[in-house]
Amino acid sequence: MNFHLDRSFESLRNGILDTISNFNSFEPAFGTGKRNSIKKIEISGKNFVVKSFKTPILINQIIYKYFRKSKARRSFEYATKLSELAIKTPRPIAYIEYFSMFGIQKSFYISEFVEYDLTFRELVHQPDYPENEAIIKEFTKFTYELHEKGVLFLDHSPGNTLILNRNGFYEFYLVDLNRMQFGALSFEDRMKNFSRLTPKKEMIELMSETYAKLSGEKVETIFENMWFYTQRFQENFLRKKELKKRFLGKK
Repeated sequence: MNFHLDRSFESLRNGILDTISNFNSFEPAFGTGKRNSIKKIEISGKNFVVKSFKTPILINQIIYKYFRKSKARRSFEYATKLSELAIKTPRPIAYIEYFSMFGIQKSFYISEFVEYDLTFRELVHQPDYPENEAIIKEFTKFTYELHEKGVLFLDHSPGNTLILNRNGFYEFYLVDLNRMQFGALSFEDRMKNFSRLTPKKEMIELMSETYAKLSGEKVETIFENMWFYTQRFQENFLRKKELKKRFLGKK
């Protein structure tokens, strides 16, 4: 086992180890998917989010032991990097990795729990959500700031940014951090980064107008590119969904 804990939380060491040992006894707070399980768990009187990454296939077990950092470790290190860049994310507490002689078996990432009001998903599904347009504009500004700081959040999807309403001022916290890149971003990188957020043209129009004002690019250029990559993502998504339904019987 490899256990890396933020020094500020050394007093939680035993509590975290006990939590991980009994992880299956806690109810999932945010659902259990094919790849991971995420639970809100109280440790020493404070709430934390514990994310369990499932055992990968054999080849990836070997890769994550010898050639590439585990998803849990990347989540912790990327959260630390974001904090250094003054980008909000739930504070990273620890990551734990379990290995066999062949490779990684399980890994866990622990972060502080952030009480939030909504995610971008609500804005997509509830067009009458209070201050919908204002939040979309602020979210676009937040994304532009990520790009300017050289952060490419590869899982920039509707549920992966927590939105907090601070008396009409909005704060954004990134979650699900194990896929990120850092460095100078091309125009194409920036436009593609919006592709997974919404299939709604009117939302893309609003985001392109806001991004154009911030970047100095023409609105038409921004919109054409954002909409192109959004449509391409949606087409690929629907194609994969149809293939799964046809060959695997999945809906």
